[in-house]
Amino acid sequence: MFNKILIANRGEIACRVAATCKRLGIASVAVYSDADANAKHVAACDEAVHIGGSTAAESYLRYERIIAAALATGAQAVHPGYGFLSENEAFAQACEAAGIVFIGPPVEAIAAMGSKAAAKALMHAAAVPLVPGYHGDDQDAQLLQREADAMGYPVLLKASAGGGGKGMRGVERSEDFAAALASCKREAASSFGNDRVLIEKYLTRPRHVEVQVFADQHGGAVYLFDRDCSVQRRHQKVLEEAPAPGLSAELRREMGEAAVAAARAVNYVGAGTVEFIMTGASDFYFMEMNTRLQVEHPVTEMVTGLDLVEWQLRVASGEPLPLTQAQLKLDGHAIEARIYAEHPARGFLPSTGTLKHLRMPEGVEFTISPAGAPGSRAAVRIDSGVREGDTITPFYDPMIAKLIVHGATRAEALARMSRALRACEVVGPHTNVEFLQRIVASEPFSGGDLDTGLIERHHEALFAPVKKPFREALALACAALLTREGGTAHGASPWDALSHWRLNGGYTQTFAWRDIESETAFAATFARDSRDSHDSGGQTLEYAGQRDSFTWWSGTGAHEFGATLGDSHVTGRVFVDGDVFHVFCLGEAQAFEWQNLLAHAADAEHGEGRLTAPMPGKVIAVLVEPGTVVEKGTPLIVMEAMKMEHTIGAPAAGTVSEVLYAVGDQVADGAQLLVLEVGLSGAA
Repeated sequence: MFNKILIANRGEIACRVAATCKRLGIASVAVYSDADANAKHVAACDEAVHIGGSTAAESYLRYERIIAAALATGAQAVHPGYGFLSENEAFAQACEAAGIVFIGPPVEAIAAMGSKAAAKALMHAAAVPLVPGYHGDDQDAQLLQREADAMGYPVLLKASAGGGGKGMRGVERSEDFAAALASCKREAASSFGNDRVLIEKYLTRPRHVEVQVFADQHGGAVYLFDRDCSVQRRHQKVLEEAPAPGLSAELRREMGEAAVAAARAVNYVGAGTVEFIMTGASDFYFMEMNTRLQVEHPVTEMVTGLDLVEWQLRVASGEPLPLTQAQLKLDGHAIEARIYAEHPARGFLPSTGTLKHLRMPEGVEFTISPAGAPGSRAAVRIDSGVREGDTITPFYDPMIAKLIVHGATRAEALARMSRALRACEVVGPHTNVEFLQRIVASEPFSGGDLDTGLIERHHEALFAPVKKPFREALALACAALLTREGGTAHGASPWDALSHWRLNGGYTQTFAWRDIESETAFAATFARDSRDSHDSGGQTLEYAGQRDSFTWWSGTGAHEFGATLGDSHVTGRVFVDGDVFHVFCLGEAQAFEWQNLLAHAADAEHGEGRLTAPMPGKVIAVLVEPGTVVEKGTPLIVMEAMKMEHTIGAPAAGTVSEVLYAVGDQVADGAQLLVLEVGLSGAA
């Protein structure tokens, strides 16, 4: 076994590998970019080496720097994680040349599976089922047209060297083929430097089922059962589960043996995933093989009780596989949800920003088990590469965490996932948590009616407006505000409080609020003597906050509150960010902004105007400078975001006092771009 390894990756997979190293007593070395100097994976390792700038091209893809770091720190092996260099043939060769063990398959296996067309030819020779199609070398356009016409439409054009959905086109009719082929080849050449394509019969409502395989250096090879990864957006997975629902024991064995045959065909060593397209109840076809550990490997760990990273380390160090096929058993059902910083309603565009508040359900960070036998596992597991206070940047994948649950049955795992998602609290960037809740609760997913078009086919239902517990959340926001403004320390002087205390008589105060999601303004009135309030709809809201249990301005995080509405009582948690109150109750997240009239009046008196970025992007033009006098609507800054230009105009007449960003700067969603002295002019 190794004494020290370098982890050539970042985020949750780097933390995951480091955890297994720590358990096994293996020293770990992290690498990091400028943007990741204070990242969680850096703290998780015993040593860390800086390898370059913030972009992946300046750091995590510079394999010569990674190898230099491994040599400098005395690391005997490199674990590539997934993504970045994990399937890079040149990197594996460079490790071998430097005398460093690459914790992955042989270079020849990476090369064999790197080309979709070549891989399919190998699979055909190994009798692995293939989707009907053309995978030949002859790329004559007329020949390709004839092949497509012969197999019948619809067909799917795919870049031979492609991935991630690029260089892929569905063609419904023969007359559309030529234009689709030209477009596919252009995109393939641009993305991969290779315009070769293959043609496959387009399968309607296919499932994406993959098999985890492992092979050692002594000829041993096994399959660790299957996973269903059908729920996808933009050809990227959203939810995964193991085992795949609805497979008979015989079909599970057939797919597993086909996957092992695929691995043996390329003399595979280590962890790999053979991906199949499945149609109907029993037909399956080879799609591709990923020569690395997969993002969704935790669900396999949860149903086998095994640490797959430990298996990787043992196999790479020359040990035989810890278990035989006959010794491997399935136990229960596991589901994984990928929690991303993204806007589902905006086409799943990534969202950036600081994680001001992050609270995940209680669980363990990874599965711990001995190498030779299944170990115990938690009902809920969290794999994450970020912490509260970290920033989701535009440089890398915007994953916040992987939430994994285990149950004795699929129904139990579904219920556990639903509860766990309702317990997630994130303040900062937008997330897909609410969207994940909808999918898990949807009839197709809960019923196991899975295919890769599930999200698109049920788009209307999954994105329909949802009635949230508005009054309950507002009551909790009021409780939090009254606690903050009304004096918090037990026994404090009434003269130190801002609760409008009166020696004789009562006092009624009206709070103005804005629902951030709907941009709706409303008011809530609080009657001090009776300790209750009435919102604009006449509903009574009784205050029941923890007034004496903590000090607001010295505390951090979210706090628990309760409120009574008529005959019902509601509890929840509130995180306060300035005048924005983020409320988590009844499984929903809502945000209200207190319209602090005194503060707004002070801003108006000082003539300050704040202009913020409407979304994350890059500044491409600054049209003013400090001292510039502008009128309402005057263009100030031009941003590029989501491949479009957005001009920020002055909200009122005034004078620019400070410009906070320059051309070329990346800015986060909601970042203040400049300061405008409203109503002031330079002609004083």
